[in-house]
Amino acid sequence: MVLFDNHNHSQFSFDGQRTSVEASARAALSAGLGGICFSDHCDHYVPPMKASFEDLKPEYFDVAEQQEEIGRVQDLLGEGVKILKGIEIGMYEECHEQIRDILSSNSFDQVLASVHYIQQTDPYYGGYYEGKDWKQAYGGYLETIYKEMTWLGDFDIMGHYDYIVRYAPYPVTSIPYRDFSDIFDEMFRYLIYEGKALEINTKSYEGHRGRIVELDHNVLLRYREMGGEIISLGSDSHEPSRVGAGFPHFAGLIKSLGFRWTAHYEQRRLVQLPL
Repeated sequence: MVLFDNHNHSQFSFDGQRTSVEASARAALSAGLGGICFSDHCDHYVPPMKASFEDLKPEYFDVAEQQEEIGRVQDLLGEGVKILKGIEIGMYEECHEQIRDILSSNSFDQVLASVHYIQQTDPYYGGYYEGKDWKQAYGGYLETIYKEMTWLGDFDIMGHYDYIVRYAPYPVTSIPYRDFSDIFDEMFRYLIYEGKALEINTKSYEGHRGRIVELDHNVLLRYREMGGEIISLGSDSHEPSRVGAGFPHFAGLIKSLGFRWTAHYEQRRLVQLPL
């Protein structure tokens, strides 16, 4: 079984100080992965609450510099591991023009689309959850992902749909399919029709602030029932020790649920490898 880690950050991400392209690529090689993609952060909008804590400007990176470094490390490590050039584009309604510009001006192997900031807040700091019960908070996040990804269109992988659960204050530690079936079905129809991947982000399930997020298997079962086959595994690593984290477990899980492949993209073209 050959697995690719499709969601990793390097020194080119604003929060990638604990690793580098070379260090994480070497970790992928040591772990026996077939490939690693560096999908460094690109968020043109940073909420004022976060900027006030961290004095941050928009979180984007020098694409040419990143890709040059990826090429250098690929030459250094040779054919033992494939190193892919990616971006994690942060979708936000006020930044549509900037998002279009960076994607049209550069070439990537994979474009991962995700939502980090919502309603002018960063869920990491808790502001988004104020005044909402868990259904309002989780449902609002799913609705935002769907709205933004259907606007964008130009992406390959829908990233961490359950990111919103990591930092939530509620006792409900998953996004159950039964409670959000309508929006999940809309998301899945779009992904399936457009040939885009659903990500399993293993970082979500490792525990945050004493809280462990649970993956509702019914979400994956419904995706498969509707005809979805394109599953991407991503560790969301920010340090070498987390590259490929949890992959044996989650590869086994999706195989047990009837999936036959894992997916990645090379030069924006789908590649599926058998489980």
